[in-house]
Amino acid sequence: MAKDLSDSKGITLLACQAIAEKKGKKIMMIELAEVSLITDYFIVCSGNSRTQTQAIADNVAEKMKKAGFFLGRREGYAEGRWILLDYGAVIAHIFQEEERQFYNLERLWGDAPLTEYTEDLE
Repeated sequence: MAKDLSDSKGITLLACQAIAEKKGKKIMMIELAEVSLITDYFIVCSGNSRTQTQAIADNVAEKMKKAGFFLGRREGYAEGRWILLDYGAVIAHIFQEEERQFYNLERLWGDAPLTEYTEDLE
């Protein structure tokens, strides 16, 4: 099924698909539109190593650019422990597991709807 890239949910699903292609783990979508002015969605996922988190970030950036979405800001890429990719309406957080457990964004935004990404959501 084709993604509707005219809304933030479709953009989020595109980024999640790019993460899944590089074997990102525990891909979670946090819907923030009703609880925050920061963004519409956070995506949170894990990689096993700096190499994998960087590969995930590279794939997301490539797929988003190909679809015409501008990367506003990228943080943490060199260290690869917590990489942030800011696309305005969608912000991806790519963690190594230890960092993810420490910051626990899913708990921090516990009042927001949380959905685990699976390929059948596409």
